[in-house]
Amino acid sequence: MESEKTYRPHPLEVVSTASDGIVVVTVSGAIDHASVGPLVQALDPGRLVGRPCVIVDMRHVSFMDSSGINTFLATHRDLTRAEGWLRLAGVPASVRRTLQRVGVDTVLPCYPGLDEALAA
Repeated sequence: MESEKTYRPHPLEVVSTASDGIVVVTVSGAIDHASVGPLVQALDPGRLVGRPCVIVDMRHVSFMDSSGINTFLATHRDLTRAEGWLRLAGVPASVRRTLQRVGVDTVLPCYPGLDEALAA
């Protein structure tokens, strides 16, 4: 008898913190069409107070598809219109390659870690 296993990535966990006018959104797990909802909510400019400055800490992201890319591009557009900004920090190599292939790394600033993104 054959057994069938379904492998599901870890669910997406999104935690937002604010300090000195900068919102840090820490993301863990896989960002895909089925899991992107909490990330979209966390990055909603309507939920941000004042000048919307956001850093997404991605060091624990295991996978990202076009849903994540589209979310980041839309957020970048909305925050820029509101005179704010979006930065990505700690992007894992596999996710960074995806961003580079589609040219997103030329639009969104990517930093090696959270400290560098905060200092920029």
